[in-house]
Amino acid sequence: MKISILLPYKENFSPQYPGAVSLFVFETSKKSSFKNRITVYGSTKLKKRFPIKYVNINLPKIPLTSQTKNYVNKFIKIEKSQNSSIIEIHNRPSYIKIISSKLGEKVMSLYFHNDPLSMDGSKSISDRKFLLKNCYKIIFNSNWSKKRFLQGLENKFINSDKLAVFYQSAKKGSTTLIPKKKKWITFVGKLNKAKGYDIFAKAIVKVLDKSPKWEAKIIGDEKREKIKLNHKQADILGFRKHDDVIKIFKKTSIAVACSRWDEPFGRTSLEASANGCAVIITNKGGLPETVTNAKIINDLSVKNLEKNINDLIQNNNLRKKLQYLSVKNFSLTHDRVTKLIDKYRSEKLLLVKRFNTKKIVKSLRILHITNFNERLDGRLFFNTGRRINNGFIRLGHSVLGFSDRDIQKYYKSFNDIKGAKTLNDKLKKTCYNYKPDLIIMGHADLISPEQIKELKNDYPNVKIGQWFLDPLNKKGPDFERNKQRILDKINVVDSSFLTTSPSALNFIPKNKNVHYIPNPSDKSFETLNNFLSPCNVDVFFALSHGVHRGVLKTGKTDDRINFVNKLISKTPNVKFDLYGINNIQPIWADHYFKTISNAKMGLNLSRGEAIKYYSSDRITQIIGNGLVCLIDEKTQYKNFFNDKEMVFYKNVDDLSEKILKLANDDKLRKIIAKNGKDKYMKYFNSDLVAEFIINKTLGLTKTKNFYWER
Repeated sequence: MKISILLPYKENFSPQYPGAVSLFVFETSKKSSFKNRITVYGSTKLKKRFPIKYVNINLPKIPLTSQTKNYVNKFIKIEKSQNSSIIEIHNRPSYIKIISSKLGEKVMSLYFHNDPLSMDGSKSISDRKFLLKNCYKIIFNSNWSKKRFLQGLENKFINSDKLAVFYQSAKKGSTTLIPKKKKWITFVGKLNKAKGYDIFAKAIVKVLDKSPKWEAKIIGDEKREKIKLNHKQADILGFRKHDDVIKIFKKTSIAVACSRWDEPFGRTSLEASANGCAVIITNKGGLPETVTNAKIINDLSVKNLEKNINDLIQNNNLRKKLQYLSVKNFSLTHDRVTKLIDKYRSEKLLLVKRFNTKKIVKSLRILHITNFNERLDGRLFFNTGRRINNGFIRLGHSVLGFSDRDIQKYYKSFNDIKGAKTLNDKLKKTCYNYKPDLIIMGHADLISPEQIKELKNDYPNVKIGQWFLDPLNKKGPDFERNKQRILDKINVVDSSFLTTSPSALNFIPKNKNVHYIPNPSDKSFETLNNFLSPCNVDVFFALSHGVHRGVLKTGKTDDRINFVNKLISKTPNVKFDLYGINNIQPIWADHYFKTISNAKMGLNLSRGEAIKYYSSDRITQIIGNGLVCLIDEKTQYKNFFNDKEMVFYKNVDDLSEKILKLANDDKLRKIIAKNGKDKYMKYFNSDLVAEFIINKTLGLTKTKNFYWER
């Protein structure tokens, strides 16, 4: 998979004369885990360029045409042959419309480095709605820029997951530089009124007159506007290479960024902070977001700027404190920002619909064999089999459900006590009448490997897959039996799907088509939004031990009961709602959903020792209905979710602390619950799981990538 990055036309991608965009692209590309997949496209005239894969778009001069359009059109021509998975466009929203009109549905992201309302292609509300519709991600360099983009748009766009803020980054200096600082006051930027240079020029003269041991270093130029600054202690250095600017910041004690206009971000103050300067900034635009510890001027004037500089000159302790804190607390490093960018790139590559994917051009006939529990009168209407079934149907396929255990129960006889012969006969007749393209089995234990071989002989073109949900940890219940249930069929089916990561199971043959699938959510089942409600119960947990279900045999124990009871004893003020435990009968069907509708958190505690990615299907019922999901960190779900989407615990003590915190912080509880539901419903839903099962079973060579394959 390839990633194309398109720079603005005439953006110098050179270490000698880089702009903010070039620096950002270079630093985040060279450190990216996708480095070898990235190609940067630009129009740099200078021969020396940043040392990453770069394609210079040379343009012949064509009379009466726009060079910008020629530049974009030439990129489009190149891109047609490259067919990149991702196109990232920097600071030119107008390019989106041109590219989308010629390349169709492409996965594009747009990075804003300037005020969106000042740029062609994003000035109007209709422009910005177009960008929201046609971009996978719109990335801003500050929250201020994001707010500007949202001006005039409906509230529904405010929390769009397409919008993100990724700050620019800088190389972090060392606190050891601070004692070596010189008595320098540095200004970097265009020497014009927009940057507040006229105010600085007047203020610094007054400052230097009173502080003869201090010097001013001014870096920058401005051809259009001449503001005079004459003082023997002031050095006007003109334009300097970026490396030279950084060297000066390393020696500088006080850095000033006193813009009049609303800076979308402010790289000068960022790099000054990263190199341990005491920074003075104006409260304009995104400038306050660039520095963790700074003196902020709300009302820019010569008097106020002079006062703030003098405060730092005269107060050594304050100056050194700001110097130390600015670099100590600096977090916008190249590594950190690159990881954020790579995270969203990963999501793109794994989750976004691929337009070069080999597609299934016809509606398949799918025979889905599993226990639909029809004999239980709808008590388990929300089971996993029905979720996957719904996914097949929503994908546009013809699906025939074959409830093996119901058939076996209804049709067994004295001549066929187990019902296996009758079941086999009905399966043969069903296949004869239905002529499936695909057979998918879930826990179809009554169908033997020999019967599967017969079906393959009778229908050589049919593909057969199996899915399996039960726990596969060695210390869990029925491990050997569950293991054998999988292995019995693994050699005769075309694919197998487990809710435990195959990488954690040493008994899985390496050469078999075996994959992990999550327990799928389903939008027709997970309809609650508990994060919108003031729920009365803190923690919900249900087992199935009780009447008509899961009765523990004599001498058998369920360790989860001990765990829950310990948890209760450690959280006496927390309100639990428990079922199937401590002689409280289990609940089913609609009663179950009505009960969880009143709970803030759900304990996702599965049988046996936690193992990579395994969870029972209760995870979908918890997180999919807007409860906070409490889950053992040993499940390694942190590979998919962060701490603002699920709550991970190490042990019962750790869990009790986190429950107490959330029980008393309803705002945080609602944030985690909403984030968790949104992500799970989007990336772990039954449609995607069904599509994954189909793709892998049919052996499609080019399929979309799914989030859980990371």
